[in-house]
Amino acid sequence: MPALPAKPYPAEVGARLAEDAKELIGRYPVARSALLPLLHLVQAEEGCVTPTGIRFCAEQLDLTTAEVTAVATFYTMYRRRPAGEYHVGVCTNTLCAVLGGDQIFDELQQHLDLENNRTTPDGKISIERIECNAACDYAPVVMVNWEFFDNQTPDSARELVDQLRDGQEVRPTRGARLCSFKETSRILAGFPDERPGAVDASGAGGAPSLAGLRLAKGEALPGTPGTKVVAPRHEGTEA
Repeated sequence: MPALPAKPYPAEVGARLAEDAKELIGRYPVARSALLPLLHLVQAEEGCVTPTGIRFCAEQLDLTTAEVTAVATFYTMYRRRPAGEYHVGVCTNTLCAVLGGDQIFDELQQHLDLENNRTTPDGKISIERIECNAACDYAPVVMVNWEFFDNQTPDSARELVDQLRDGQEVRPTRGARLCSFKETSRILAGFPDERPGAVDASGAGGAPSLAGLRLAKGEALPGTPGTKVVAPRHEGTEA
């Protein structure tokens, strides 16, 4: 049997989201360009992109639900099942994998008794195998609600999820302090993080991020005075 049409949001919720949607759509010269932030907006409401959320986006942009679904299922940041309050993504792409990412993910699955893309019964933690977090210089990397936890081990990752479940404060290696998955989704939709000092609460990238630039400039590696691994870019090219 064909699926029944998705139910709309309750009137109060729909009106509130419509105001937010109007603001987002107004930022673009072509309305349909706002689809990605609108999907984050509805994900912030329910913790995932539901058929109701898809219907809402379609109605706001005068698109079909099939068009919206095609986009929502293409990008992996839009979840089809409810995320936990803290969504833990473990990078298992090449460098993270060989440095322990696969082991971290496997041990977290056992520790939490969860399959990939599932959520604990208490709704606190969901886990996902991530292809790349674009942080190879800090591998293996775990992200919680898209904030970085660098240089992880199976032990540190287990401790991290236990602290999150216990309600303890944990700080990312760099970037803003943690908020819930729904709050993160609203920020990704394009609304400001209104928590005082949140963005400055943690550190920033360090020496590993600058290593390639230093080598390209012909600088010596730390601990090897005078030893240049790479010559300066223009050395020996003078006419």
